[in-house]
Amino acid sequence: MSLTVYLLRHGQTEYSRSNFFCGSLDPELTTDGLEMAKAFATAYSSKPWTAIFCSPMGRTIATAKPLCDEIGIQPELRDGLKEINYGKWEGKTPETVNLEFHDDHIRWLADPAWYAPSGGEMAIAIASRATQVIEEIKHRYSSGNVLIVSHKATIRIMLCSLLGIDVGRFRYRLGCPVGSVSIVEFSSHGPLLKALADRIHLDERLRNLPGT
Repeated sequence: MSLTVYLLRHGQTEYSRSNFFCGSLDPELTTDGLEMAKAFATAYSSKPWTAIFCSPMGRTIATAKPLCDEIGIQPELRDGLKEINYGKWEGKTPETVNLEFHDDHIRWLADPAWYAPSGGEMAIAIASRATQVIEEIKHRYSSGNVLIVSHKATIRIMLCSLLGIDVGRFRYRLGCPVGSVSIVEFSSHGPLLKALADRIHLDERLRNLPGT
């Protein structure tokens, strides 16, 4: 049996619904975001879970909670799974950031691997800290199902790192809407992407909500 890692993005927040930069800020899940968390738990509670790792942010813990309560596993919190820190861009729209921090914004759009949001983190730094969590999981578990509950940019950066995709392209190569799960299977041949941004566990209304 191989090790399979499920990468779940947290449910909807007011910031994701409105497309504001939100990394170190920690808004609560909306009512729909809570419904997304419950829907994931309903669909996946019968799977034999080995462990659950979670970003320590409130929105990720709240997303993991319905499944954790259902199966009786406590999440292990890891700072390496936090969202990218957007620095001075936190709580602002892309349009406002482009006006107030135009040069930094243009450089970041061109290559977020090596250019950070103003006062924030480069994607290459997120790749380093998130990969350490993946390596910990691989070291501890040679098989089984492990859930990671994290954030939009962090999940895309982890997937790029695992699949050999330029980290600087994470915003342009992989989707990761709220409440979606991506699945990576590890074998002797390395990581294999089994599903990307799957939201079949959500009903049609939740899948079609506006925002990211």
